[in-house]
Amino acid sequence: MKDFDPAISKKVYKIDKKVDEFRKRIKDSEDLKLKDEVFDTSTLMALYKLSSKGYLDALGGTVSTGKEANIFHALRVQDDENQELAIKIYRINNSNFKAMQEYLIGDVRFKNIRHTKKDIVLAWTRKEFRNLSRAIESGLNVPKPIITQRNILIMEFKGTDNIPYPQLREFNLTKEQATHICSEVKDFMLRLFRDAELVHGDLSEYNILLEPESLTPVFIDMGQSVTLDHLNARDFLLRDITNVAHFFAKYGVEMDVESTLEKIVKSRVDHQ
Repeated sequence: MKDFDPAISKKVYKIDKKVDEFRKRIKDSEDLKLKDEVFDTSTLMALYKLSSKGYLDALGGTVSTGKEANIFHALRVQDDENQELAIKIYRINNSNFKAMQEYLIGDVRFKNIRHTKKDIVLAWTRKEFRNLSRAIESGLNVPKPIITQRNILIMEFKGTDNIPYPQLREFNLTKEQATHICSEVKDFMLRLFRDAELVHGDLSEYNILLEPESLTPVFIDMGQSVTLDHLNARDFLLRDITNVAHFFAKYGVEMDVESTLEKIVKSRVDHQ
C-alpha cells in the first residue's frame, strides 16, 4: 500500500494486509458503532479483496449515513495521482429488506433471487451498480460505478477535496435558478426514462446533488430504480414527478405533474 498525506482526511484508515489490523484502526465511539453495524468480518474481507486488487488504497471518513447504507470517502492511486472514490456499504443486518422487496419483485433482472435478508441486500447492491451503469451509458450525470463486491459498491466520488456536492435541499435558490434547475431535473427524468429505460423510484431534493458552480443536477441513490417493465414503474414515476414539483413550488416554480408525466412517457414511444 502507498502512504498518503495525513491531511487528506482526519479519519483515513489504511487497509493493510491483515483485516484484523484494519479493524483495530476503528477507534472512536462513533466508529465502534460503525464496526458493529457496517464493518462485520465478511465486509472487511470484501474490502481487503478490493484493496488487494487495486480498487482502493485508503478508506476515509463517513460521507453520509442513510437508511440502508453508509457512504465513505476513499482514495485510489492512479498514475501517481489520488483519485477520490465513494464506497457505499449496505448494512445487511439493519437494512429494511421488506421495503427493498417492493422494488426487486417485478424486476426481471433479479427474479431468481432467494428472499432472505442477505440475498436481497446483495442483489440490491448489484442492482444499483447496474442502474448506474445504464444511466452512464445514456450520458446521464450520475456517479460512475467502478465495481461491486458483496454488499459494497465502489463508484466515482461526486465532489472535490473530500467534500461531496451539496444536496438540492441545501441551496437557497433564486426563482431564476430554481426555474433553470427544475427544467434540468425534468429533462434528466425524461432521458432516464427514454434512454436508460429506468425510473428513479425515490427522487427528491435529498438525492439530487448540485455541482456548486454550474448548478448541474446529479442523481444519486439509484438502488431502488426500476426498469420500465416493472409493474409499478408508472406509479413510481408519478411519485418522482410529484416530489420534484412539490419542492420547486416553494420557489414559485409551477410544474404540471400530469403533463410532465405524459411528456416523459410519450418520449419513449416517440423514440422507438
